[in-house]
Amino acid sequence: MSEVPDVAERTFFGHPIGLVNLFGVELWERFSFYGMLTILGYYLYYSATDGGLGMDQDVAVGLVGAYGGLVYLSTIIGGWVSDRLIGMERTVFYGGVVVMAGHIALALIPGLTGVGVGLVLVALGSGALKSNASALLGTLYPKGDPRVDGGFTLFYLGINLGAFVGPLITGLLQEEWGFHAGFGAAAVGMALGLIQYVAFRRNLGTAGRRPADPLPRSAYGPLAAVVLAAILVIVLVLVTGLVTVDNLPDVTTALIVVAAVAYFAVLLTNRRVSTVERSRVRAFVPLFLANVVFWALFQQIFTVLAVYSDERMNWNIFGWTAPSNWIGSVEPVWIIALSPLFAALWTTLGTRAPSTPRKFALGVIGMGTAFLLFVPLAGSTGRSVPALAVLFIMAVFAVSELLISPIGLAVSTQLAPEHFRAQMMALYFLSIALGTTLSGVLARFYSPDDEFAYFGITGLVAIAAGVVIAGLSSWISRYMAGVH
Repeated sequence: MSEVPDVAERTFFGHPIGLVNLFGVELWERFSFYGMLTILGYYLYYSATDGGLGMDQDVAVGLVGAYGGLVYLSTIIGGWVSDRLIGMERTVFYGGVVVMAGHIALALIPGLTGVGVGLVLVALGSGALKSNASALLGTLYPKGDPRVDGGFTLFYLGINLGAFVGPLITGLLQEEWGFHAGFGAAAVGMALGLIQYVAFRRNLGTAGRRPADPLPRSAYGPLAAVVLAAILVIVLVLVTGLVTVDNLPDVTTALIVVAAVAYFAVLLTNRRVSTVERSRVRAFVPLFLANVVFWALFQQIFTVLAVYSDERMNWNIFGWTAPSNWIGSVEPVWIIALSPLFAALWTTLGTRAPSTPRKFALGVIGMGTAFLLFVPLAGSTGRSVPALAVLFIMAVFAVSELLISPIGLAVSTQLAPEHFRAQMMALYFLSIALGTTLSGVLARFYSPDDEFAYFGITGLVAIAAGVVIAGLSSWISRYMAGVH
């Protein structure tokens, strides 16, 4: 068997050549995921005559938020499998296979059975793929490399190309041929991503081929017992009614909080984490909390704003009414337009760019400001909000996202202890998980009659959180121990 060549010195526009492959597989994974997610809420609460399952609307949006949280929660499993069993590179591949199987289940199996089977598979597969694709990209850059923020911003462009095209395709298919056709398109998208990943796998060289901390063979038996016990517990709580669709958002929130606290405890006490690495983990705590606030507002694109798009927005375009789920494609348009500019900006500024904590603070403040921009639109009734007005508010969403999300991906790999790279990325995704779940919890308080209070209060709380992070930025930078 021939050795895989080391391609570390090959570059693409100044970045490691492996960025191209990871860019592509993440593009198609996000195509499938967001294409499915933007029609999921409608599928749950539309009436049976409209092709849906007829759930109560507030239960449906809460479930969408909880599901998004569970997807990111499953990055813990993906990070552990990568670090202890098969390495990042193979976990990305097998994660994609499981995602594709989940979308096939949604497309072919009717009713709640298809929803249950499909969403579990998509959650597990996305958790494996997402945490490891990002962590794998981080290994292509030396620690402290000033190109890393630019590289992750380009990687983020791939994410948003997929997020843009996915809802466009699934929305049109759903309107013409029903929800299952939209879910089928998501399966095809993930299949294309897997074909591309396999075809250009060698561009990653030896990166991520081996687990960072291999599990001893003697531990395989106890691991199988733990997995079996976990499955039995899940089945038990479902059968006994301890967890229902009504309380799932609250249960998910509690699980994520416990998991995050446990993860931080492990990273701060493990003997293989050095003193400098422990300091960097401490610096990550306030960034984690800032990220929770950001995503609790941002992910309402799929909860509150999905309902807002369906009931309050005028989608008439030259006499044709666009699908409501296209709200999911509006913000990525701005990301696609602005990502190259931000990537060039961070690469040009290098170490003169604002520190990571200051970028986080600006991103959270920007997100709060975006919510305040919905306040002047409150008070009208029916589908009277111009789509153009929301289009420009989404531009503020995009600028805020570019200040915090690709930067968060990059800093997580840079702050990660050597033996916990993928699991540190899983911890970063836990912050997104908690924020996403909270987006569903908060959605239950939304009503068209209370828009002024809803958007005003959530916006002001986010701005206050951003100001606090700005005030702590010097302290955070000091504990980051050399990571800018």
